[in-house]
Amino acid sequence: MSSAHIDPHRFVVHTAKPRGFRQAFVREGVGGVPLVCVHGWPETMRIFWKVIQPLADAGFEVIVPDLRGFGQSAVSADGFNDVASHARDLYALVHDHLGHESVVLLGGDLGGPVIQDLALRYPEWVDRMVLFNSPLPYLKQEMSGIEGTRAPREAADYFIRQGTDPDGLAAELSTAEQRQRYIATFYTSRFWAHPGAFVGAGEVDFHTEPFANAESLRASFGGYESAFSASARSEASMIGRNDRTRTLIMHGTSDHVIYPAFDRMAAAVFADHVGPFLLRDCGHFVPWEAAHALVSGTVAFCGDRLAVG
Repeated sequence: MSSAHIDPHRFVVHTAKPRGFRQAFVREGVGGVPLVCVHGWPETMRIFWKVIQPLADAGFEVIVPDLRGFGQSAVSADGFNDVASHARDLYALVHDHLGHESVVLLGGDLGGPVIQDLALRYPEWVDRMVLFNSPLPYLKQEMSGIEGTRAPREAADYFIRQGTDPDGLAAELSTAEQRQRYIATFYTSRFWAHPGAFVGAGEVDFHTEPFANAESLRASFGGYESAFSASARSEASMIGRNDRTRTLIMHGTSDHVIYPAFDRMAAAVFADHVGPFLLRDCGHFVPWEAAHALVSGTVAFCGDRLAVG
């Protein structure tokens, strides 16, 4: 493992306040094809540390934000941490603040619903998407014959607790060490990742360190709250069948938390899709576990855009 991959200062982190709170983001390859990489939970912009430079070298302007309340971004005063809030934040940052009129979106986990929302909310803005290991809308008719459309029940305990008792859980995790240890289980013993994906010295600490902050960890539970409580949602999210946006689908098949049939489900959601491509020896954290596959796939998928700059 290269030490650069776990160097928190490897990339310059910029900040802006297009929606009133301080949002942190990395921006490399300025002037290239805009590519917005959106992290999930329990992640920050650091999950993309292996792919930012190769994507920039390929001709992308790589924009990697910390979502509100995560990492170096501040908690928003409005108290919302739902998909629609994140989507509107990113549009304000990338379209309004950075001035990009057309983008490619890339994301998984929480970042997956965020980019799906953006594609339906701002269809003329989103040129195409790269999606991996993400929640999806359930389309009853199209998915009725697919086996494996439900995530493993035994993996759902965290989801329920974080969504229904976030304050109680946050109170139990009363020290920075306890908070990091809790987050570490998602990279190790919960088997979200392929076995051995995070065994390098310092890797787990690199990804858990941003969650040592009590306010950030508590805010990060907000997405789960919004799944259970309407009061935690700023507005309805725009998640559903998408017949317009060309979408590259990748699936890290060692994932023990997302639907086993994610690949086939995603193919039913996105009418204009490339793939799905199954990633060997890769679990939930695709940008870290299968960096080369993600970079090379994205470059090939966007070859026409890269050719014209």
